[in-house]
Amino acid sequence: SHIQISFISFLSSLEKSAMANSLPFSSSSEQSKALPIDTFFKLPSPLPTWPPGEGFASGTTDLGGLEVHQISSFTKVWATHEGGPDDLGATFFEPSPIPDGFFMLGCYSQPNNQPLFGWVLVGKDDTSEILKKPTDYTLSWSSESLKIKQDSHGYIWLPTPPDGYKAVGHVVTTSPEKPSLEKIRCVRSDLTDQCETNKWIWGQGTESNSDGLNIYGLRPSNRGTQALGVCVGTFIAQNSGDSSPLSLACLKNSKFNLSSMPNLSQIEALIQAYSPWVYLHPKETYLPSSVSWYFNNGALLYTKGDESKPVSIEPTGSNLPQGGSNDGAYWLDLPMDENAKERVKKGDLQSSEAYLHIKPMLGAMFTDIAIWIFYPFNGPATAKLELINIPLGRIGEHVGDWEHVTLRVSNFNGLLDSVYFSEHNGGTWVDAPSLEFQNGNKAVAYSSLNGHAFYSKPGLVLQGSAGIGIRNDTAKSDMVMDTGARYAVIAAEHLGLAIVEPPWLNYARKWGPNITYELGVEVEKVENSLTGDLKSVFETLVNLLPDEVYGEEGPTGPKMKSNWNGDEI
Repeated sequence: SHIQISFISFLSSLEKSAMANSLPFSSSSEQSKALPIDTFFKLPSPLPTWPPGEGFASGTTDLGGLEVHQISSFTKVWATHEGGPDDLGATFFEPSPIPDGFFMLGCYSQPNNQPLFGWVLVGKDDTSEILKKPTDYTLSWSSESLKIKQDSHGYIWLPTPPDGYKAVGHVVTTSPEKPSLEKIRCVRSDLTDQCETNKWIWGQGTESNSDGLNIYGLRPSNRGTQALGVCVGTFIAQNSGDSSPLSLACLKNSKFNLSSMPNLSQIEALIQAYSPWVYLHPKETYLPSSVSWYFNNGALLYTKGDESKPVSIEPTGSNLPQGGSNDGAYWLDLPMDENAKERVKKGDLQSSEAYLHIKPMLGAMFTDIAIWIFYPFNGPATAKLELINIPLGRIGEHVGDWEHVTLRVSNFNGLLDSVYFSEHNGGTWVDAPSLEFQNGNKAVAYSSLNGHAFYSKPGLVLQGSAGIGIRNDTAKSDMVMDTGARYAVIAAEHLGLAIVEPPWLNYARKWGPNITYELGVEVEKVENSLTGDLKSVFETLVNLLPDEVYGEEGPTGPKMKSNWNGDEI
């Protein structure tokens, strides 16, 4: 049958990836259109005047003798009009104008499938020891031999640094002549850090099948709240299949200067400026609530070996075990009374509260505001077999569901750079130009039906391929959560004792019990509702989908996640 043929191709794609990760697939992608790359993207509303503080939004930061400034104004150097994302080409820029005393550290590039939105750092060295001119250039690549749509010919040059120094960016020209040695500066090695490739900017073909040169963004290899690596905003030119160490480095906040992080009043201003709106699906049954509402309405703490004597939980979680590890010694569960259980499962939107973790990222050049939302219950999943939707019974259900979106804000100027949307066991960073905004500069997030994964656009996202997989449906509704209306800053380590963490945050065990139903029984129930070949197709699908779809146990809390101290992805 047609379904069987499609499913065979689906299985083939799963085997190739070994189902290491389920990649979201949008069933309703819009046709890509060229956007004005020469027009810099602006947020819908002007930035507010940030409250006074030490170094936040001051324009410059000292990395330990190297003063850096973020530049978002550019002069176009060269462009190609095919290849790269959406086959629309890419454009290469120089930062301009550069403030007196500062020097270019590298050029900037981005794909042509979105408006101009980016930045590079420029550096200033009062000691004359940290920044040095290159001794020469090597031609990394030229477009002379390519028959592509382009503005004249482009040339990408790699600076040759003096001994003890490293290059952190390329120079781009439209001439085969080497650039002036005055054009760029290299950085003393002790103020640099190892980096890795990030977003694909340009190449011929697709990202997964591109021959010849590829252009990638760069980011520090080691990222987290204590990591020192600093993004320069530059790119790297790399030939396909080249596994040699990268020829460029990132910068380093060598003294881990946190003076550029926002103070409490500035954090509150950022939340009022950028706090997202979260839309729940119009058919959503399992709504978010505050943690205190959950505890006050009958949530119970269980102890291994003494399961017959669960205890009520104090509103702040003050009687929850503190610290330790997720050793299975304790877990939380819904009330025992069936009526209370069903009521608490449904949550309470009016009580819902956003829980904020404020943390330095990318060498403290950015502030990440992780916005955590709690749902008492995660609902069942629905499978899609091409045109047929199949409810999966209790598969996907679990007690206690923590989801989050993260705002990434530049500490140079307070500008919203991007938003991370958590999606089951993964997630996606979305740059500001691709976000939907509402009421000024507040991004919109969509919570998927039952599973509560966050997406930046409404519609269907399928965990699977070829029209077969698990549905993630999102849409606008009257059920919406303004995360700036009710929120609590639960952690901001750089502020020291100014923020008192609630006791429930340091509870290290599961927020829900192990599910007691047998997966095989649930699968059999669904299969009994199917006819013909759909039975065997469905059973194979269930066996191949990721474990997290089955929701066999409740999750741990926010502080136990790897992204609490690390980067999102």
